[in-house]
Amino acid sequence: MRLIASLPAAAAPSLAALLSLVTLGLGGCAGFQPLYAQDAIVPKLAAIQVNAPEGRAGYLLRQHLDDALAKDRGAAPAYSMDLRINEARYPRGVRVDNVATRYEYVLSAAYTLKAQPSGAAVKVGSVRVELTYDSADQPYASIAAQQDAEDRACEEAARRIQLELAVWMANGSKVGGGKAPKS
Repeated sequence: MRLIASLPAAAAPSLAALLSLVTLGLGGCAGFQPLYAQDAIVPKLAAIQVNAPEGRAGYLLRQHLDDALAKDRGAAPAYSMDLRINEARYPRGVRVDNVATRYEYVLSAAYTLKAQPSGAAVKVGSVRVELTYDSADQPYASIAAQQDAEDRACEEAARRIQLELAVWMANGSKVGGGKAPKS
């Protein structure tokens, strides 16, 4: 109140009105629940079994999804997720001698979330991650850069899938949360 007393008489009412609005605005946050509140989404995400295709990208994406979803290995899965992965690599930086020095790596991951034990598809979605990496003249350095790009793309794809699933579950897990899968 000392602050209000030290202000000119004309400014005191406007400051009081501002403080009232701030207090009223904060009161509107009542009932707010964080997306990852322990009693809300985390246990549902942890109960997803990830089925990934064979290969390095499939393995990396499954590992990153298990980490992102906080997989509970001791619990029976409430959902299973089938993944389909497409990878592409495009030369982007080309030297005068027509050798690529920079590549773009594109990872597309489509997923179908199925309720267990019925196996009914409840959510379908896809994510696409694009990133670039340098390709060195040394073969080992070039392979290491490509593998690092794959790992970073899989980590980002897992983060995006986790976020999509968390939002879907927070909104009530409505069946058909995506387009129906094509047979």
